[in-house]
Amino acid sequence: MPRATTLILILAGLCASSLGQYNEEEDLAWLQYYLRQSRASSYNYVPYYEEESPAYAYSYPSATDTEPEPEPEPQQAAPWRCPQECDCPPNFSSAMYCDTRNLRYLPFVPSRMKYVYFQNNLITSIQEGAFDNATELEWLALHNNQISSEKMGKKVFGKLQRLERLYMNNNNLTRLPSPLPRSLRELHLSYNQISKVPPNALEGLENLTALYLSHNFIFEMGASLKGLKSLILADLSYNNLRKVPDGLPASLEQLYLEYNYINAIPDEYFQVSPRLLYVRMSHNSLTNQGLSSNTFNSSSILELDLSYNRLQKIPRVNTNLENLYLQGNQINEFSISSFCSVVDVVNYSRLQVLRLDGNAIKRNAVPPDAPLCLRRATVIEI
Repeated sequence: MPRATTLILILAGLCASSLGQYNEEEDLAWLQYYLRQSRASSYNYVPYYEEESPAYAYSYPSATDTEPEPEPEPQQAAPWRCPQECDCPPNFSSAMYCDTRNLRYLPFVPSRMKYVYFQNNLITSIQEGAFDNATELEWLALHNNQISSEKMGKKVFGKLQRLERLYMNNNNLTRLPSPLPRSLRELHLSYNQISKVPPNALEGLENLTALYLSHNFIFEMGASLKGLKSLILADLSYNNLRKVPDGLPASLEQLYLEYNYINAIPDEYFQVSPRLLYVRMSHNSLTNQGLSSNTFNSSSILELDLSYNRLQKIPRVNTNLENLYLQGNQINEFSISSFCSVVDVVNYSRLQVLRLDGNAIKRNAVPPDAPLCLRRATVIEI
């Protein structure tokens, strides 16, 4: 069949799709396309250590001397009509693309929409009732704008009872949006100006699996994570925390607290999270005096990053640990008891990677029974 004829048949098939038609395969295909094309990125962590890099330098948009343009009234359109500022592909009728268009306001959102993208604009406010018509929304992308907490309606997300993913990273928020839909699974609020998370700010979010709050100014978390029964990942890195959050969810698997000012961890702090796999606490102020002998003796943890702290001794770790990063501390001795309480043929550590470079340990300080205890280690850097 000629190539031109094939193209005409494909286009004819697409045009035959009804505007109101919806099926899961259609949405999945469009979401996959979005994930490939979107300029925004989540903070994807991998379960192994990456070489250190300088802290990400983030600058907030500078204020302009000119008066902001007045915001137009929300467009009153028919429930099915696509706003002229946006694109609503006819063959993917549940998605609306308004990203990267220098918009200063939120256009009308038709009621059929499930996935709406407003990222990379100049939006400064969200008017009350902006999404009251679009109660079917599941994905809402508002990242990379200039939205401030003072210019958000008090209940703008109140009627979005099916919303699963909310992206508001890279804005000018000074507090968490509230109230938030109980249906949320991912909440992206990194790169804002949030300084405190009240105890009830995340109350009721029992479906939340991922919380991104890195690169803010948070100095207090309290017990705000404790009630998040489905939370798997909590990214609180690059903040001003001086203590760890009070109480972790039992469901937690990944905890990122690097680049804070934490100097102590309570005894058996990680025991309440039996699924915890990855703990990253590099670039803090941890000392051995602020740790107990059982702080890191958790059988579930596979990767532990304590690099660039103030440790003088290797803390005791569980034999199930596979990757331990201690470079850039003040450690001056190699204590095999930190890895193996008993050293014999049966009892040994599962550690594969151990980094101790940038400390005061000398290579000849490694005890003779270290190879028996660390028999699985493939990388030991001193």
